[in-house]
Amino acid sequence: MNKNSNAYTFIFAIVLVVLVATILAFASEGTKEKRANNIKLEKMQNILATLGVNVSREEAGKQYHNYVKQELALKEDGSIDKNTKAFDIDLKNEIKKPVSEQRFPLYVAEKDSKKFYVVPLYGAGLWDAIWGYMSLKDDKNTIFGMSFDHKGETPGLGAEINQSWFEDQFIGKQIMDNSKFVSVKVIKGGAPQGDTHGVDAISGGTLTSNGVTNMLQERLQRYLAYFKNN
Repeated sequence: MNKNSNAYTFIFAIVLVVLVATILAFASEGTKEKRANNIKLEKMQNILATLGVNVSREEAGKQYHNYVKQELALKEDGSIDKNTKAFDIDLKNEIKKPVSEQRFPLYVAEKDSKKFYVVPLYGAGLWDAIWGYMSLKDDKNTIFGMSFDHKGETPGLGAEINQSWFEDQFIGKQIMDNSKFVSVKVIKGGAPQGDTHGVDAISGGTLTSNGVTNMLQERLQRYLAYFKNN
């Protein structure tokens, strides 16, 4: 075949594309297990962070079960689904189901002889998904620790949700008011002094702040039935 012909150039391009795609596919498959393990370790790391246990991703795998004693998959009525492994629940996909079909993962932990409940969070920010973990004290009301993250919020604005100055505001806040669920709200202009259910919003990040408020309201209410009966 004439190497200067259009047909040769076209065939050569196709062969090259197929070859590169094949190499990339093998490379992706070869690292699939490693990537899955990294995601698992990062999840453990974030859960431990809400308990005040700040360790590397690798160390999290070793320390996790020293603190997390139970992984529960809850049904809408607060009962436990023993056939579902809580740690394997992917909230990104789970929240697409009707609430009656969803399972709500809950991690029961112990630290310094005290019990804590870690609730996974998932919602929508301004541009994409936001998520996190909240730990509650044994009273199932007072926030002990918080960890947020995001996929694509605006740097310097909504992306600030994963900064300690924002997360630390939630520590000590309460999700109940005289046995009534009120959640915790992110308030534009700042929460009033002494407000046990509000934190300061991110300046210039109003829509992301609203997303955090909505996420907390929607996710936390799913655990009330369990908290009430346990």
